[in-house]
Amino acid sequence: MFSLPTLSLKDKVSEQEWQTRVDLAACYRLVADMRWGDLIYTHISAKVPGTDHYLVNAFGLAFDEVTASNLVKVDLEGNILDDTPYGINPAGFTIHSAIHEVRHDAQCVIHLHTLATISVASVKGGLKPWSQYSMFSLPSLSYHSYEGLAVDDSEKKRLQDDLGDTNHMLLPNHGGLTLGPTVGDAFMRFYDLQRACEIQLALMQSNEEVIEIPQSIIDGIYAQASVVHSGETGGQKAWPAMLRKAYKLDPGFCE
Repeated sequence: MFSLPTLSLKDKVSEQEWQTRVDLAACYRLVADMRWGDLIYTHISAKVPGTDHYLVNAFGLAFDEVTASNLVKVDLEGNILDDTPYGINPAGFTIHSAIHEVRHDAQCVIHLHTLATISVASVKGGLKPWSQYSMFSLPSLSYHSYEGLAVDDSEKKRLQDDLGDTNHMLLPNHGGLTLGPTVGDAFMRFYDLQRACEIQLALMQSNEEVIEIPQSIIDGIYAQASVVHSGETGGQKAWPAMLRKAYKLDPGFCE
């Protein structure tokens, strides 16, 4: 059983690292509040600015126990760089190190096992253009086939190749993944992907004929979505409100 630390790292790391820790811890708390978690078994990572190191949750803690100070800092080889009693999830290391190794534009990577993303990823045809939310994901969506528990280093190259330059990924039989240049962008992208999958499931269960979005509209929305729902008008705009929400839930996340 873990004994949660009480010592804050705020004065022991750079300002940039501390802010990254606060943002990442808030993301974990928000995911827990939205019931997107999976006990202790999924993971969100964030790169420490100016380094090849990244932060990830301590394996064994629930998402609503994550704080800025108990996040674990590791390098791309999986070496733990903090003086910490915690370890990390081996599967989480395989997935996140693979992405951080090649996607230097991505500060944050979110990988979750939600019912909606697993379900839509696991049906032939995957995500359909059936809602406005799907328009935000489809232009930059990839798939990576299930290979079992992600603990084999040989899977990293295949994951990297499948991801390419996309920012959303569905993993059949497994879950969903998003990445972004900030924690806020990655969070917004997962929110959009999750909502798109939830709506698709609801429509599939309705047994009614779905009104398809015309291809001409889809092409136009793709261009709009890349501007309207990203960066300063997307995740980065919404993130301060999400931080306030996390603080209202429990201000202890930023300790």
